[in-house]
Amino acid sequence: MNLIVSSIGQGLLWALLGLGLYLTFRILDFCDMTVEGTFPLGAATAVTAITNGASPLMATFLAIITGMVAGLITGLLYTKGKIPSLLAGILTMTAIYSVNLRIMGKSNISLLGKPTLFNGALRNLPQYFDSVVLGLIVIAIITTLMVLFLATDYGQAFIATGDNPTMAKSLGIHTDKMVIVGLMVSNGMVGLCGALIAQNNGYADVNMGIGTIVIALASIIIGEVAFGELTLNQRLVAVTLGSIIYRIILLAVLQLGFSANDLNLISSVVLAICMMVPQFEKHLNIRKPILKGVRPHE
Repeated sequence: MNLIVSSIGQGLLWALLGLGLYLTFRILDFCDMTVEGTFPLGAATAVTAITNGASPLMATFLAIITGMVAGLITGLLYTKGKIPSLLAGILTMTAIYSVNLRIMGKSNISLLGKPTLFNGALRNLPQYFDSVVLGLIVIAIITTLMVLFLATDYGQAFIATGDNPTMAKSLGIHTDKMVIVGLMVSNGMVGLCGALIAQNNGYADVNMGIGTIVIALASIIIGEVAFGELTLNQRLVAVTLGSIIYRIILLAVLQLGFSANDLNLISSVVLAICMMVPQFEKHLNIRKPILKGVRPHE
């Protein structure tokens, strides 16, 4: 039971990563590799700030700011430097590795004996429930803010930029500005995710960002495959549920005897299978008979 609760808590915390990437990958149609650098950047910033006497809340806020700065750099490289989106993200991600070493002064830092968001007001909760409670609170706030933002005129312009940049420009939308803002918000959320995961794990490591984009994509794809056709707001919730499902799948695989060293391999396999599911449905007509069976008779 504790392992399931832990998986749900981890799924809620990691869902921030999926929601951040959803803004760029699905809405802006921008393949942002910056997240693999922003995640450890948020962790390094938060942990270093805490070890230097900052409050966990302030340290987490600083992680969001540094993440937004990383997104700003990628956005400027893409919009002003005319560097392709994939390469712009890779350049920023590569540079962040050195920045993380500068921030921490070494490859990893422990939070042993230091205050975190998890050992403060949540310290009296049963084991692993701290991550569930904090994860629910943060996800509820972030998802609500995203829904409200996307419902505004500015948010609709943001969506239009991803759907059809040419048409958006013809309507007077500053698409470059939208891309930059989107990357800043997205990477701010990723930095927040890194800060929370680092505080939950009790350390920050310069290499903890490896494979994070696969984890984020898994949350998005699993949510889409599992729940099918949804509205935009429902898709945001599906990303969180996809993240939880993904964590439970990893738990089940590890219980079968696989090594934790195989997690990146397992993650890639799970993501590949989920991305191929629509093709299986198309060729085998799996979903149609299922839906036919549950529809009321006319």
